[in-house]
Amino acid sequence: MFPRPAVLGSPSRPADARQVWLDVAGHRVEAWLLPPLAQAPPPHPVLLYAHGNAELIDYWPPGFDEPRRWGYAVLLVEYPGYGRSGGAPSRASVRATMLAAHDWVGAEPGLDPARIVGLGRSLGGGAMAELSRERRLAALILESTFTSVADLARGMLAPPFLVRDPFDPRAALAQFDGPVLILHGMRDEVIPVRHARGLHEAAPTAWLELLPCGHNDCVRPWPVVREFLDGHGLLPVRASGGAASGRCRPGPSPPAWRRARSWRGRAPGRRRARPRRGSGSPAGSSDRSWRCSRRSSRPPPARRRGR
Repeated sequence: MFPRPAVLGSPSRPADARQVWLDVAGHRVEAWLLPPLAQAPPPHPVLLYAHGNAELIDYWPPGFDEPRRWGYAVLLVEYPGYGRSGGAPSRASVRATMLAAHDWVGAEPGLDPARIVGLGRSLGGGAMAELSRERRLAALILESTFTSVADLARGMLAPPFLVRDPFDPRAALAQFDGPVLILHGMRDEVIPVRHARGLHEAAPTAWLELLPCGHNDCVRPWPVVREFLDGHGLLPVRASGGAASGRCRPGPSPPAWRRARSWRGRAPGRRRARPRRGSGSPAGSSDRSWRCSRRSSRPPPARRRGR
């Protein structure tokens, strides 16, 4: 489950990235802190990132320029035994690493421990889900993530009892009470899209975004991520006083409501949810206009859509 790529030939650490060493069970595990690119007053919110199982943090800095322009700091966390990190990868060591990373952010001046957003891709989604059981996350974003390793093994015709590292994001989501965004490719050949739908069933108030891609060719939909964070008051405020999105200042977190759509519109076979009669949100009004107005009226939960 933990194929470790070679460090030789990987990109070098960017000049503005700070190398951080986490103490995990007597070993040192590497992380890189990427500072915000926007002028926003500290403390800065943090995007805590866990990558897939055959990747290294070395390849990811350019992919996070967008949230850094919003005012986010990004902590790329390596796994034990990967890259230059000591130790050996396992569910226990990965869990300990994520806990150490979260605690490091909480103790670091200039970073906001109340605004740590966990983002995990593939295996990293399992790592972030584990973290959410024991540490408070302001929001959780799961990208191309399985419901559980046992379910994934069952789909590959392997008996679940052979699974040595039973990550279980579905069980973690059922206990998580914060905002959740689920991103998944509709043509994912490694972790089929049914896993995303299973996660959505475990967290009915989550935003499910289905993308027209597979497992390793998805372009991360940063506009969707920004809208999700903005909707929960998690975009930083620039030094000039405006929100990083340029639309409105973040206000109180709105109630979570169910959303499920594809990247270019609604998902096939799904009906758009309509506001209930008598609600404060008029028919045809957009979520974006509500988020900017911050009036007393609140958007109702979307109706459950059929599959």
